[in-house]
Amino acid sequence: MATEKCFAKGSPAPGPVPKGRLRLYSMRFCPFAQRTRLVLNAKGIKYDTINIDLKEKPEWFLEKNPLGLVPALETSAGEVIYESPITCEYLNEVYPEKKLLPSSPFGKAQQRMLLEHFSKVIPYFYKIPSARRKGEDVSKQEVELKEKFAKLNEHLEKKKTKFFEGDTITMIDYMMWPFFERIEVSELQHCLDHTPELKKWTERMLEDPTVKNTMFDMDTYKAFYKSVAEGKPNYDFGL
Repeated sequence: MATEKCFAKGSPAPGPVPKGRLRLYSMRFCPFAQRTRLVLNAKGIKYDTINIDLKEKPEWFLEKNPLGLVPALETSAGEVIYESPITCEYLNEVYPEKKLLPSSPFGKAQQRMLLEHFSKVIPYFYKIPSARRKGEDVSKQEVELKEKFAKLNEHLEKKKTKFFEGDTITMIDYMMWPFFERIEVSELQHCLDHTPELKKWTERMLEDPTVKNTMFDMDTYKAFYKSVAEGKPNYDFGL
């Protein structure tokens, strides 16, 4: 697309997806959409992006995805796939280059179970900063988050590998990474102080070319999340 600016309510619907390409419906700062961007980039898939204003969603987008959430993928056949883990598994199956999931059913199940565990961690990245802004005591929630980080650290210690399921990056690493990328802007980096293996994992992830290609600098994140906290998310910040 010619613009990265968001499509909002009342904006005209885009035309059909050109043959041989994929379309990603996204929002530049969304960690869930970043999961899909990471997989698309890691696999070298050609795609176009349409960013969505998540406060004032276009009517045509709600027709494509009734949940109104990003990410969503659309094929040239008009097929729409949404929910970040589902979009990523779809990409892994349809584009066999650089497989990010193991071929064995048990290996795949292990990654899904780890993702299920991690889904219980995600809310802390939102509720702690939110409670802190309201002047509430977050010490109990931080203790809980540290316990969850300790479990992830334990997993890495037991595996004795650089990444969560081996010495190369796999799907689970890309599923978890976007939330750790924002750990500084959430002011939660101190929660990693007693998890040395998890901390090393974050440092290794930062060296990955795909991660480098999909991330924003901290100042940009801080400005965006400040606009969110003020109730006026600036989805087009920096454009």
